[in-house]
Amino acid sequence: MKKKVLLLITGALLLSLIGCNGNVSTQETGASSSQTLQSTESSSSEEATTEESTEVAAATATPEPTPEPTADPAEGKYLKDLFAEHGMKVGTCLTGSMISRADSNNLILSHFNSVTCENAMKPDATLSQKKSQEEGKLVVEFNAESVKMMEWAKKNGISMRGHTLVWYSQTPEWIFHKDFDPKADFVDRKEMLSRMESMIKQTFEKLDELGYIDLFYAYDVVNEAWMENGSMRDNNWKKIIGDDYLWYAFYYADKYAPETIDLYYNDYNEQFKTKTLVDFVNTLVDKKGNYLIDGVGFQAHLYTTDNLDQYFKTMDAIAETGLKIQLTELDVCLGKYQAPQKATDENLERQRKFYYDLINGIFERVDSGAVKMDALTFWGFADNMSWRKEYSPLLFNSLLKAKPALYGALQIQ
Repeated sequence: MKKKVLLLITGALLLSLIGCNGNVSTQETGASSSQTLQSTESSSSEEATTEESTEVAAATATPEPTPEPTADPAEGKYLKDLFAEHGMKVGTCLTGSMISRADSNNLILSHFNSVTCENAMKPDATLSQKKSQEEGKLVVEFNAESVKMMEWAKKNGISMRGHTLVWYSQTPEWIFHKDFDPKADFVDRKEMLSRMESMIKQTFEKLDELGYIDLFYAYDVVNEAWMENGSMRDNNWKKIIGDDYLWYAFYYADKYAPETIDLYYNDYNEQFKTKTLVDFVNTLVDKKGNYLIDGVGFQAHLYTTDNLDQYFKTMDAIAETGLKIQLTELDVCLGKYQAPQKATDENLERQRKFYYDLINGIFERVDSGAVKMDALTFWGFADNMSWRKEYSPLLFNSLLKAKPALYGALQIQ
């Protein structure tokens, strides 16, 4: 009996030992998994703590102030609106490429209500040698470039200045010779007067035929006929017809231009030709003493070093004749003649002030009735498109961004 009990106790002990070994193995494996999980959870907890710390830091940090954009003083202000307050149009010269680009086209439409073809209506662009020779008489023909610009102006309700009829430059040599052949002899006075009359007559007739005559409010009949020393410029018109070619040019223009178009004499360095211009315009009268001319165009190719007091004296002297005045090709160059200055902040500020003082002085004279001026034309708007681009003379830079000069023109201090 004791033996059986002993065997039973021994078997139980053996089963207990086997069970303990199995439990130990299971516990070790489980411990390993538990440690791994604990390690993972610990790592996740550290990351969570780090993220939480970052979020808290971000929430409690003082935010950097966002700089306010500097307001553009010219924003929403346009030249045509300002000039209209003084009863004036404001214009720019025009080329086909300017209206082919969306950015420059939009700028023109925003600021200007008058345009002058920069080159496309000068004699060398409006006279056809081939057709003149074929027909045996002078033929005026507006080219595709000028028609494109006139059509654009008509579509957009923009007025135009005509530029120019009788000029010593950009006039084809063949117009002065027999058979319209530059190798032939000059024609005589009678024939040259006939050609001048025909050119002027056809110009206005063809503008009417094309449906563009109503666009024009002014026309430069003669351009740059006088020198600074008071002498008449030598050229083929004068050589063949004589000194009275100027009178005949205005006589024919007065005869054929509609009353709605003012007739102008146009010149540069006007501030150095004051007495010459006054004496000259007083000769442009008919038999009854009535002026054949309506106004004098000041090209106004100026420099920031010019004397504005002297310039206004010329303006006042011409105004005393009772004729109108227009600034027809305004630009203000940095520096002086043949000595352009760089577009530094200081020089651009000087240019801004010059534009401000010039236009302010004009407005004062117009508003008081001392000067009759119904239009002012800038010779372009962007420096890189200017014929004097090395002087940075205009209101916008090459990126069509406003320069200080625009603020001056807009009378913004």
